[in-house]
Amino acid sequence: MSAELFLFPFLTGLGLAILLPALGCYLRLRDEWLAALAYSHVAAAGALLALVAGMAPVLGGLATAALAGAGRRLFARRLSGGAGDALLLLGGWAGAILLAANAPMAERLGHALFDGQLYFAGREQLWPVAVGGIVALIALRALSPRLLLARVYPDLFRLRGLSVWPIQAGFDLLAALCLALATMSLGVMGAFALVFIPPWLAFRRAANWRSGLRWAVAISLVAYVVAFALALWLDQPFGPVLAVLLVLAGLLVA
Repeated sequence: MSAELFLFPFLTGLGLAILLPALGCYLRLRDEWLAALAYSHVAAAGALLALVAGMAPVLGGLATAALAGAGRRLFARRLSGGAGDALLLLGGWAGAILLAANAPMAERLGHALFDGQLYFAGREQLWPVAVGGIVALIALRALSPRLLLARVYPDLFRLRGLSVWPIQAGFDLLAALCLALATMSLGVMGAFALVFIPPWLAFRRAANWRSGLRWAVAISLVAYVVAFALALWLDQPFGPVLAVLLVLAGLLVA
């Protein structure tokens, strides 16, 4: 850890291991966990498209994810049962695969985005994650009371003549940007593993909402640290090792 070669990747992933499970608790509360996977695929497609266009991939990933998050509510009004998220997921996956297959310069980045490239993270990835993660957690805390009320007591907004869509749209945009940022380092499935499994495990054991948040973050941190050390020791890619550990934890608990 004293060497920058391992320190910057470790700290980058550590920040995401705190942010993603907290975000995942709200996604799971709202039954929108499939949206997390959709945002990651859209971000991957946007990053590849930006690379082909001669732009910074991270900017393309953030921009397309932001568009998906801002426009998701329009699809949700017309499509029920998570169909909008499924269509968004398939569209992002198809776009990313086609770009990687037809643009030689995008093929390598495509593999990195789907498999994860945490080991190559440096200062350029650490600072956006650190600053963006703090801002995202502050925004999530500010949105939290209204998000919880909109879920458990939706009639309150109607009775008071308040609009709930700005809260929902703001959360969608926040979730999309966080997943895009995580995809650039952890990869599509690595980010999804942290946003889905720790909250799922926490919801099965926690006594209340705050306890669930703490449990989700604690599970994520333990799994991340163990996976990082184990992946380095075995000389294996980080994302699959993390996913295997979380899947095993899920099977044991379930």
